[in-house]
Amino acid sequence: MRWTRVLCLLVIGAGFSSGAAAQATGLPSFNAPYRAFRRSEIGVVLSFPNGGGTAFEGAYRVSSGKFDLGFRGGIFTPGGNLNSQLLLGVEARERVVTHTEDFPLDGALILGVGGHFSSGNSALIVPIGLSLGRRVDPRDSKISIVPYVQPTGFLVAGDRPSDFLFDLGLGADFRLTPRFDARISAGLGDLEGVSISAVWVH
Repeated sequence: MRWTRVLCLLVIGAGFSSGAAAQATGLPSFNAPYRAFRRSEIGVVLSFPNGGGTAFEGAYRVSSGKFDLGFRGGIFTPGGNLNSQLLLGVEARERVVTHTEDFPLDGALILGVGGHFSSGNSALIVPIGLSLGRRVDPRDSKISIVPYVQPTGFLVAGDRPSDFLFDLGLGADFRLTPRFDARISAGLGDLEGVSISAVWVH
């Protein structure tokens, strides 16, 4: 069954562990299993990786059927005397699992490419993950919540030796109005940190 294959992927992915970054721009910002918009969304992302520093990114996503494509870019300032890094990335998301009586979660495959770039400290990052979650609509409330988990493996290459690493993303998307989402996610494992997003949907 499809959900059995999904669980096998999770078990295999959990076997990888090392130390670097997650997602296309190397920050703890993850994706719910389905989009909140019909045509597009635009937002800002503020990230605080464990180890210090702050990243500010802009993000834009467009849809096509069950598939959507996101673009993001910004600046990471590590603090101290280290140089700031340019962040650029592209992420694709496609629904691959729909909840049933046997398996209560929706799922989407997440694939990206991007990285962070500065003199002598650049990295190309290619993440692939599986986001699993389910929308919750509290009774007598206009707010809906999508809690999710996203195990992610990623290839990192660049000025340092190449490696294949693993991170576990946890997150929740909050639909506060028909046009506005607030989102929070955190990374566990190879990347620890928190990201907060404000997103306007269309």
